[in-house]
Amino acid sequence: MRSSSVPSRRFSSRVQVTEDVWVYWKCEGRDDISKVCNVSMGGLFIETPHARPSGTLTRLDFLVAEGQIRADAIVRHSREGAGLGLKFTALTEQDRPKLAALVTRLRRAQHVLGPG
Repeated sequence: MRSSSVPSRRFSSRVQVTEDVWVYWKCEGRDDISKVCNVSMGGLFIETPHARPSGTLTRLDFLVAEGQIRADAIVRHSREGAGLGLKFTALTEQDRPKLAALVTRLRRAQHVLGPG
């Protein structure tokens, strides 16, 4: 049994997305659009019925109020029929502050709405 006191391996905490945030992504020659479930400065989880093997490289494009954000990511885990956990591997200097602003905005919205 796993204790709840076990520290997370994540460097930054994920924020549950309580509004519509979508990402356009490319992976293994396929393009798709998916809803973002949660996001942090280190990665995100997207809804998709299409499983991908761990280690698969992806290219992400967000179009959000903060502006266009582009990132490269790698599949860390996949849940068949549910989605993909992705870890960011590259983010430009121009996109990093936009991602930070997005995470901050979503965190504030989460606190305003309270637990779901």
